[in-house]
Amino acid sequence: MTVIVPDSEHRGLVARLPARLRGLALLARFDRPIGWWLLFWPGAWGVALAGQAAARWDLILWLLLGSIAMRGAGCVYNDIVDRDLDAQVARTAARPIPSGLVSVKAAWAWLVMLSLIGLVVLVQLHPLAAGVALASLAPVAAYPFMKRITWWPQAWLGLVFSWAALVGWAEAAANLSWPIWFLYAGSIAWVVGYDTIYALQDREDDALIGVRSSALALGLRVRSGVAAFYTAAILLWAAAIWSVRPDPLALAALLPAVAHLAWQVATLRPDDGGGALHRFRSNRLTGLLLFLAFLVVGTA
Repeated sequence: MTVIVPDSEHRGLVARLPARLRGLALLARFDRPIGWWLLFWPGAWGVALAGQAAARWDLILWLLLGSIAMRGAGCVYNDIVDRDLDAQVARTAARPIPSGLVSVKAAWAWLVMLSLIGLVVLVQLHPLAAGVALASLAPVAAYPFMKRITWWPQAWLGLVFSWAALVGWAEAAANLSWPIWFLYAGSIAWVVGYDTIYALQDREDDALIGVRSSALALGLRVRSGVAAFYTAAILLWAAAIWSVRPDPLALAALLPAVAHLAWQVATLRPDDGGGALHRFRSNRLTGLLLFLAFLVVGTA
């Protein structure tokens, strides 16, 4: 039997906030930093692979701020669109909008405030990177509807959650050459893999209310499916490294991340919701290991 892990967790500093502020913090998922870490890491990878991590440490910090603000804005928008579906799923019924903690009107106002923080980050970028960042708005806006029309909304999430890689590289390298496209494609495959793990928590409810996901599409082949996407990610990241530094030793920088992803697949139990959530969250470490790999390659 799948263990249901509540989506909104009243803990830490968030739990001590007044009710109205706590609702807004929960709406932006400030109690769950894993989301903005996963959004941030591809941007940091792009800067590191371009060999500019040390020189553009300020850019990495701006990308971090932008990731926190825009991940929050994305969650608010997603919850506004999905409020009726969320009320029917055990894990998401306690979210601020379906539970009545935050009104839809207040959610829209909060979305605008978070977007303004994203605008502050945007104006720090040069025209190429700023244009790339602005181009993300359309796929971000479309994402909440993907689970209604495709069995693979995780692939669309991959497009969105990997976009910072394009922004980071465009700002650091002032181009959009082959290495970043390999890096971006690898990140998409990684996102599909880890979000399939995340979606395991909702398989029963999703099937009942007609919401689609890769976890349902893969059925009994979830572990092999996740393994396939992680393998594709590794191969594409290897291609990104090779296109920057064609040296077999450079590829060895990927080995720690490869080992961690292999652990996720080997220990994944599709019917263990808590275990799936733990492995999903462990991708924060994957992001760090890959940043270090690209940092070594980019500065060598």
